[in-house]
Amino acid sequence: MIRSQTGRSTPWLLADLFICGIRYNAGYMDYMIARMDRLNHAQRRTVITRGISNTIVRRMNDKEYWRYFDDKTLFNATFARWVKRGWMRVDASTRPEDLAAFCQGKGALFAKPLEGSSGVGVERLEPEDCQDEAALLKRLREKGDCILEEALVQHPALARIYPGSVNTLRIATLIGDKEEGIVYAFLRIGNGRVMDNVDCGGMAARVDLETGLINTVAADKKGHEYARHPLTDAPITGFQLPCFEQAKQACLEAMRVIPQLRFVAWDVAITPEGPEFIEGNSFPSHAVPQFAAHYPDGIGILPEFERFISLS
Repeated sequence: MIRSQTGRSTPWLLADLFICGIRYNAGYMDYMIARMDRLNHAQRRTVITRGISNTIVRRMNDKEYWRYFDDKTLFNATFARWVKRGWMRVDASTRPEDLAAFCQGKGALFAKPLEGSSGVGVERLEPEDCQDEAALLKRLREKGDCILEEALVQHPALARIYPGSVNTLRIATLIGDKEEGIVYAFLRIGNGRVMDNVDCGGMAARVDLETGLINTVAADKKGHEYARHPLTDAPITGFQLPCFEQAKQACLEAMRVIPQLRFVAWDVAITPEGPEFIEGNSFPSHAVPQFAAHYPDGIGILPEFERFISLS
């Protein structure tokens, strides 16, 4: 895959991948996403690779408290101020009548594994799927313990970009030794599926923290770039996010709820009523903020982290 993307020979790539692994703690996915084959030594030092990301998380986040983010029901309860949709836990104690009562009067629902990431195991349920609660409960139990959530309606402006998924903001907060606040913000956008996750074919575009404008093209994990959405032809670059200041404020307030977790990436939906949390990530993916398309000068996001913490 990297050979096809870069045009380099296999021996050259193997040698360079080895060098990047030793010098910069980079894995092959880091190399591919950041297009490290095109970067010089000074530029490569600014890429937040897997090894560097792991070091930041270990230093900033007490693993004893990860459960507040890893368990989706515990997250929803802890951050209930910013979670307004209906939800319920489904496990061995759930009765068909409990499920029927929850589904009554609701539209589409999402069933998600209680723990997990990258959209794995997420399933959208339509009202007709919920008519036989006994069959639905059996189907959900096959997933193991899971959470059932009411589907959100996103802001019309975001639906115009792509209506097939809720397109969410990924906003990372950091309570650092030098500074605290928001490190980065990206809009994640679906592309043919009901999820906007980049591991499920979605894309991401960088958001200017001051203005709320998308100031880059969108990009996916394969390196494709989009100034306009390939399915709707809606413009992406230059899009003004609605309710961005409110979304930032929500994340800045929420980052103090569990102070033992100092580096969190929040997934925020923008609804017609304002921002609402989808989930928080205590071990944020370093892929989303590191696509080469978002750093045309080759200088990665690491210097922005160094405003908050010392990495030397």
